Amino acid sequence: MSDDQMQSSSGRTHVVLVTGASGAGRSTAINALEDLGFEAIDNLPLSLVERLLDGPARSAPLALGIDVRNRDFSTDAMVALLDELAADPAIDVELLYLDCHPDVLIRRYSETRRRHPLAPSESPDIGIAREMELLVPVRARADRLIETSELTVHDLKAEIGEKFGTSASERLSISVESFSFKRGLPRGADMVLDVRFLANPHWEEGLRALDGRTAEVQEFVARDPRFDDFFARVLDLTQSLLPAFKEEGKTSLTLAFGCTGGQHRSVALAEKTAKALAAAGWQVSTRHRELERRGLTSPGADMGTQA
Repeated sequence: MSDDQMQSSSGRTHVVLVTGASGAGRSTAINALEDLGFEAIDNLPLSLVERLLDGPARSAPLALGIDVRNRDFSTDAMVALLDELAADPAIDVELLYLDCHPDVLIRRYSETRRRHPLAPSESPDIGIAREMELLVPVRARADRLIETSELTVHDLKAEIGEKFGTSASERLSISVESFSFKRGLPRGADMVLDVRFLANPHWEEGLRALDGRTAEVQEFVARDPRFDDFFARVLDLTQSLLPAFKEEGKTSLTLAFGCTGGQHRSVALAEKTAKALAAAGWQVSTRHRELERRGLTSPGADMGTQA
């Protein structure tokens, strides 16, 4: 982690408060921030936050996990703390809120057989409802909100890395992703492009089991007479907008390509776009949602769904 990542560009101490629904991934987020060079402390009582910040100056930013189970937690106290830290000229504070759909939280509690902290002797759905109502004012104050309902642990760590792994004063981090429209739009995408109009390699027996990271599939997709004009326009639009996003203070941007199954066309377009942007000097990462879901890490792994 570089020096400019350790502190904000103004020299203030960077503090990320991490909270959200129990079971939504707070511990995973804290661990991911620690991996990025943050000094991480989980389950910190609200009454100790200001005392901690009054201590010796730190070279690393802080990631502080706030949990409703702490005995001094209340929404009023949390909002008051945010106001106080925001007013402190020596502190650059952000609130990261991990959200999740109640049905997904219920399933997670059912799978782990854990008791909900706000309903220790009742069913988890009662505690989940109580907690979500309790956290409404806190959620409304979030600077960054990550919806984890459809994210794996790997997905969440990657999301944290994209949002907090680069300096806002230096670089704009770009994530180029592929996805399947059958599984819904990727959460947090800034620009979404539908490439289902291109010729589909799924109908070619020799390409069906491959994916868009292979040369064979990329060449097939690129032979579509509509491809060159489409790709040139997308790349020109994206490159014309990126400097404006950076000037606006945006630290990360996600460009997502979607097709039917997230295997061939969207993957090929994401790969080609990422390479072009990287060659132009932008910091780029590539993710393929459906391939990750199926545990496929090498091009050409066996795939059976239509893309």
